[in-house]
This record gives sequence, structure tokens and C-alpha cells, in this order.
Amino acid sequence: MMRRVLLFCWLTAAMAGAQQNTSENRFAALTGPAHKLDGFQPLYWDEHSGKMWLEIDRFDQEFLYITALSAGVGSNDLGLDRGRMNEPKVVEFERSGPRVLLVENNYGYRATSGDLPEKRAAADSFARSVLWGFEVAAEDGSRVLVDATGFLLRDAVDVADDLTRQKQGSFHFDPSRSAFDMSLTKAFPRNTEVETTITVTGHGEGKYLREVTPTADAVTVREHQAFVALPPPGYRPRLQDPRAGYFSVNFMDFSAPVDEPVVKRYIARHRLEKKDPGAALSDPIEPIIYYIDSGAPEPIRSALQQGAGWWNQAFEAAGFRNAFQVKTLPPDIDPMDVRYNVVQWVHRSTRGWSYGNSLVDPRTGEIVKGIVTLGSLRARQDFLIFQGLMAPYGEGGGGTSALTDAVYARLRQLAAHEVGHTLGLEHNFLASTEGRASVMDYPGPRVELKGDSLDLSDAYAVGIGDWDKVSIRWGYSQFAEGTQERAALDKILVDAAQRGLTFITDADSRPPGGAHPKSHLWDNGKNATQELKRVLRVRSVALARFGVNNIPPDAPMATLDEVLVPLYFMHRYQTEATAKVLGGNEYTYALRGDGQKPTAIVSAAEQRAALEALLETIRPATLAIPESILQLIPPRPPGYMRTRETFPNQTGVTFDPLAGAEAAANLTVSLILNPQRAARLEEYHARDSANPSLREVADRLVAVTWEANPPGGLQGEIAHAVRYVVLGQLVQLATNEAAPMTVRAVAQEEIERLKTETRDDRFAVSLIAAFERDPKQVQLPAEVQAPPGQPIGEDDNPWVQ
Repeated sequence: MMRRVLLFCWLTAAMAGAQQNTSENRFAALTGPAHKLDGFQPLYWDEHSGKMWLEIDRFDQEFLYITALSAGVGSNDLGLDRGRMNEPKVVEFERSGPRVLLVENNYGYRATSGDLPEKRAAADSFARSVLWGFEVAAEDGSRVLVDATGFLLRDAVDVADDLTRQKQGSFHFDPSRSAFDMSLTKAFPRNTEVETTITVTGHGEGKYLREVTPTADAVTVREHQAFVALPPPGYRPRLQDPRAGYFSVNFMDFSAPVDEPVVKRYIARHRLEKKDPGAALSDPIEPIIYYIDSGAPEPIRSALQQGAGWWNQAFEAAGFRNAFQVKTLPPDIDPMDVRYNVVQWVHRSTRGWSYGNSLVDPRTGEIVKGIVTLGSLRARQDFLIFQGLMAPYGEGGGGTSALTDAVYARLRQLAAHEVGHTLGLEHNFLASTEGRASVMDYPGPRVELKGDSLDLSDAYAVGIGDWDKVSIRWGYSQFAEGTQERAALDKILVDAAQRGLTFITDADSRPPGGAHPKSHLWDNGKNATQELKRVLRVRSVALARFGVNNIPPDAPMATLDEVLVPLYFMHRYQTEATAKVLGGNEYTYALRGDGQKPTAIVSAAEQRAALEALLETIRPATLAIPESILQLIPPRPPGYMRTRETFPNQTGVTFDPLAGAEAAANLTVSLILNPQRAARLEEYHARDSANPSLREVADRLVAVTWEANPPGGLQGEIAHAVRYVVLGQLVQLATNEAAPMTVRAVAQEEIERLKTETRDDRFAVSLIAAFERDPKQVQLPAEVQAPPGQPIGEDDNPWVQ
């Protein structure tokens, strides 16, 4: 009997050994003919079969998985830019028998205590996501080999879905036209980077796609995927403070005591530590280094390097010496490599937004990689703005050197701004009223009026701002042992507020319904109303001398159109700023006990002064283009088609000054009669009768348009167009179901009042009669739209400029 047992055990062991040897042999057989990339996640590339094998020996250990677009589509409208990177996912490999799952863990909901059952209860209460399933092909000891070809060679960035969603056609991934790019697939000790050429096919029907692809039915891009080791231990998350101006990683912490908030917020920032923690000024253990795209030509590349390098001033104020460095990207470094912070110079078919994005560890808020995308056509748009202002091409015009100097000054500021986002900073749109206190504002060019001459020498600020130093001190300071960190951080912000340095960001600043009277985009000056008056004077001087000297010799005369656009509409942003004084409320992100005043309604006198300045922008004399200009702009020649960057047009082939005037008037009147602003006007007047009411504002608007005697000639036609704009905006306000009933009632009363003023205007009479019959069915003429002012595309992303 004993012999049988021993024989059985021997046979079992032999079979197990044989199976192990077979599995090991299979591992060797599969990987033998392949090229090994030995790194964080080893890869084996079999060129003959086209397979990519993935070796796994880290199970149940978290790491970061990142997807990105290395080579894009080239259309700002589509947003599929070169260098676009998606947020990292915290993932791990889990094995069950012959199957390996790539699982994304859910860090939006967690328990941060050290109690394992408590952490498990939180984790098990919310779903995870299995991103992929692999079949084990072979194993060798603790190493497992899986076929990762299908996972890695796919549309990981969802370009096909993106194009379909944006109505550019119906697309799907085509594996027969896709392949690995081994020249950019690399492995390193803490990251493995995979590059693929991906083609999506379908029916390319969309305008934007047809503009930028050689064959719109086949869109080929390069995509990037990375497996990255988690940052090493030692990073200390810092809790968010709403006054500090940092982006944050937000999550629900179910281990928080019931008398504390369940939502926790960690700021986004790079890891930065002093070599000598006790020194007031110390070198860092490891500096933050950013690399400028070598594809940016000179002198643009130097301007970008200089502007990005300004941040070293802020880190010095925070106690770090040489902590922030900027270099040119070496040719052998892939900008998609997660180990490098990069500033990319990206080309598109149209101008668009620039972006400062960060790859952030969702567990802690630590920034893993900063990546800046700068659209190259923005520089050309800035030049066009200055070209319209300065008339540089005539005798004595001074040439273009002052214009290009201003462009490079703007690029320095832009590089600093977008890098600031990748350091963790939000916009601070209050800064322009505090002496250019932050590069995180959107700066309008400061054009000085010197007699009848315009000067661009101070168009943009130089260097980092005072608020930028405050924010970096708050976010990055390392305090000596024994310091009460929260008290020290609070003191930084309280002291700054006492110096007039505070922070207001996106949602409170963007038109049209914003309320803060000092927080705006693309504005200048401490007083929005006074600055609007000044900008109108600059505009008037530039328009008076606008002509052939605004375009180069031999340029088609019709191109005066696009040069005129930014000049004619140059007051648009300061108009938006001034509109927010009307019904405005100056507030702070105050905390209890910090001494800041939470809210203050703008004084009645300031509101009325703002209204009068706004009304100046819709007077016929302001909106009329001089006859000397109109005689110079012929219809477009062949090959020079109208675009959204040229003047609106309702006259066919000829230049249309009335459409431009109507568009400009719409900008102003829609701001004055914005439903949210109208509601605040009614509320603030009810709280203090000294404040202007909506009725007072509407009465004044009607008085300067419908009740004023129109001038003759072209200005008279403009006056009629502005009248219809006012009537149309009143009808829209009266029929806006989202507006309060009190606001709609005032608008309806103003329309009733206009019946008297419009009795000789048959079109207005018929429009009012239609409104009275059925307000919901009244058909307003389509609004004439101004050409884009801000960069083309969506502007609701807080990481852009």
C-alpha cells in the first residue's frame, strides 16, 4: 500500500514538474523570437506575428495608466490636438485562474483611516471598472505572459467616438490600418511607454474634419499609452483653501468624523522638498524642470523659455533656490514621456485656446507631469490686433518691430500663464485691477495714447506678479519643524488680503451674467468704466488713421477687412467688464474670522456711471466706420474667401458696415439686459432704493435709442439698426422663462411703452403686435453675430487661455 502511495506522489510531482516545464518552455517559445523592452512593465515585440506580449509579475499592486494623443487632427474646433493627455487612472492587475483583469480603482470615494475593515467597507460600496481582460498564455514562476496586442492596438483615446459625437461622420477603429510605432515605444525602470499609429474610418461628412484631413473617410493619428509606477512615498497632501487659487482633487472621505465635512480636497501641486528644511532659502532635493518644444522657432522659443522661467521668482519667494528650471527639449526625448514636463508648440488650422494641463495622482493631488499646449496661430492673431492699431506699413510708420516685440512679450506672458496652470494654479481674473498682480489673469494689451500716437511698449507685464508669489508660497512652502502649518498658511493669505491681493476665478468672471465688478477677462485698469472710456478713445484714434498703411504692399485691399475686425471690436472685453459694474457685487471667498468683507453691492453712482459708458458704445457715432475706410475695401478676390474672422455680411459680395454695427450693438445690449443682471438690479433696488432698478436702466436704454432723434446718412441707418436690437433684446427678456417674473414684467412694460415710439415704424409695430398676440410665437430676426473675439472654441475649461 505504501509503495502505491509513494508511486502516486512521484507521478503527481512529475506531472506538475512537466507542466511547469511546459509552461516555462512555452514562455520561452513565445518570447524567444521577440524583441524585449525591459522596463516597468516588460514588453515583447514579435515583429513577424505583429503581437505585443506583456509580462506581468506585479499582481494586486497599483500603478498609473495614462492614454494620450501624440499626433493629432489639427482642428481647434475638434479639440484632438497633438499632445492631448487624459487624466491618469489608478489601476492594478488581478489574476483569477487563467484570466488577468486590469482593474481601475475608484478613488472618488474612500476611507483614509488606517483601519482596514473601514477602508474595505468604503471600497466595496462603490463600483470599480475593469478596463480589459487578458488570457494567460504562459507563465514562468511568478511571471505571467499575456497577449496585449488587442489592448494596446486600439483607439484608446476614443477618436472615433469623438468625431462621431461632434457630427463629423460615423467612424470606427480599423485594425487593418493600424500598427505599433516601435521607434517611440520604450521601457524604463518606472514607466513603459507604448506608441501606436491608429486609423479610424467611416464617412467623413463634417466641415471641420474635411478642412484638415487629406481623405476625410480615413483619419490617422498617433496614440500613446503609458504604464507608470506610483510616485514614491513621502509626499504630503495639502488641504485646499478656497482663497488660495489652486485646483484640487476632491473625494468623499467616509472615515471623516461626523462633525467634519465628508468631502475632502487636496490641492494639485508638484513634489518639492528642501535639501535643508531648516534654511530660509535652500536648494531643492530635486528641482521642477520644464522643457520647451524644440519645434517652436526662434525667437519664439526663447520668448517661451524666458516667460516660463519667471516662475523661479515665485519659488524663491517660497524659500527655494533654483527650484524651477526651463530647458529646451533634447531631440532624443519624447514629449509624451511621463517623466518630463513639457511646453508644446502646436499647430492648428485655426487659432484657438492654449492649455496648461497636469497629470495628477488622484490619490494625493501630486502632479506627475505638466504638459502645456500653445496654439501657434495665437501669435499671428496678436500681430493682427497690433497691425490694425498701428498702421505700420506706410512712410514713417515705424515698421513692424514694435508689433513683433509686443507679440513676443505676449508669448512670454502666455507661457508663464499656462505653466502656472500646470503648477496647480487657477485663473485669478481679479489680478488686472491690482497692478497686474498675476500672470494667471487674461491680459488685454495695454495700448497707451500719447497725443495722436499709440504706444505698445507696455502692452504686457514683465515677470511674475505679486499674487503669483503669494500663491506659490501658500502651495509650496516647506515650514521648519515645529511650525503650526495651518496657521502659517492662513497667515500668508490674510497678510496678502490686507495688501489688496485676493483671488476670484472663472465662474465668477466670465460673461455675460457675472457679478464681480473687478474680475474680468482681457481687461485692464482698476476702474472698468474709466478704462472703457480710454479704450474707446484709443479705438477712435486708430480708426481715424486706418487705411492702406495697415496692410503690407501688394496685399489685396480686401484684406483690410480682417485687419479691421479686431480694431472695430477692440472695446468688447472692456464693455463686458463695465457691464458687470451694473448690478455688481464686490465679494471675496472669505472664511469665517479672516477679516475679509464677504459682499458689497457696487455703489449706485458707480453703477450709473457704468451704464452711461455702456450707452456710449451703441451710439451711431461710435459704431459708424469712416467713409474713408469704406471706400478702400472691395469684394473678396478669388482664393480669399470670407471666414468667421471677417466682418458679418448681409449685402452679398460687398463690405457691410451695418452688419458690423448691429453685431457690436448686440454685444452691449445683451449684456445690459442679461437676465441674471436684470434680476440683481431688481433685488438691489428693493434692498436700497438708491440703487438703479431694471426699469431705470431700460428707460435709459430706450431714451438713447428709440427716443433720440436719429442723425442722417449712414449713422441714421445704424441708429435704426440699434433700435431693433434694443426691441429684440427686450422681447427676449420678456419671453425668457428662466428670468424672474418681476424681470419679465418690466421688459413687457417697456415693450408696451415702445408702442408709442414705434407708431411710424411698421416693422416694429408688427413685431410688437405679434408679441402681444402670443409672446412664445413671436419670430425675431436672427441676431447678427460678431466674429470671434476670444480664441475660437469652448472657453469653459479652467485650464485654458
